Amino acid sequence: MLVLGLDPGTAITGYGLIRYENGRLEVVASGTLETSKRESEVARLNSLFNAAEALLAEHRPDAIAVEHLFFGRNVNTMLNVSRASGVLLLAAARASIPVTEYTPMQVKMAVVGYGVAEKQQVQFMVTRILGLDAPPKPDDVADALALAICHAHSSKLGALDPSGIGHRKRGT
Repeated sequence: MLVLGLDPGTAITGYGLIRYENGRLEVVASGTLETSKRESEVARLNSLFNAAEALLAEHRPDAIAVEHLFFGRNVNTMLNVSRASGVLLLAAARASIPVTEYTPMQVKMAVVGYGVAEKQQVQFMVTRILGLDAPPKPDDVADALALAICHAHSSKLGALDPSGIGHRKRGT
């Protein structure tokens, strides 16, 4: 199974594509989708959508994992992340790829085993789990890979418990 983790942002969206096979995880591709600050907000969202469509067409993942958004303290950041997330969800829907959303606590539990782990602990475990020489950079990529790992682990558990309790799946 190919799982694409996406860490949405208008300026930078991190992505991490992993292959999950026979209980093993390996990185297939990772990086960022970036937009220009000189563009209007609408143009940036269009650029992000086009980049996401190209990424999905190139790699054809079986599943996509994104962070479930919640209202934070910074309304402007939340608005921009929500817009970027919506664009990514639309690209996934148009490609008929199922999307599952995970809370930050669920991702930390799946990767570190501790729901309130620090960012450095998550990066350390992503590096170890995927057998990387160094933590992925920037943080957006590490977060996207953590989402993909979370989904791979959750999918394995989901086969045992098809109720889907604990995560939120979006239809295509």
